[in-house]
Amino acid sequence: MFSHIDENGDANMVDVSKKNDNLREAIAQGSIILNEEIINAIIKNKNEKGDVLSTSRLAGIQAAKRTSDLIPLAHNLNLTKIKIEFSIDNESNIIHCKGLVRCFGKTGVEMEALTAVSIALLTVYDMCKSFSKNLYISKIMLLKKSGGKSGNWSR
Repeated sequence: MFSHIDENGDANMVDVSKKNDNLREAIAQGSIILNEEIINAIIKNKNEKGDVLSTSRLAGIQAAKRTSDLIPLAHNLNLTKIKIEFSIDNESNIIHCKGLVRCFGKTGVEMEALTAVSIALLTVYDMCKSFSKNLYISKIMLLKKSGGKSGNWSR
């Protein structure tokens, strides 16, 4: 049975009040495929809208903190660590994004990590769409999670 469905089949926020607080961590990743011109503009910080990766990193951090505002049944969490990292693959014109989110609480942070990566990549897209509309966000996925009743998991 899905935990977000009540006995009547209605959407329901899971009651986590009886769960024990413990350290929760999740790591997600995703990529955006650009082109050589855009990659070079990002590397040389020649985008008219500003520093693409710094702005996108901040957007990802902000998104993780606002996940419960975006996903209706997500709990509002007191996050203790958010880290967004980018790596550039010049050969394939791809920017990879990895997001780590941590808290000490009653429920996991998988949605926060996935939201952080998604919004960070959407911000790259937004800041680069004037160069080309042929941008492609892909492979957003959870890589790893730890803590909680279900324990540790990794892809």
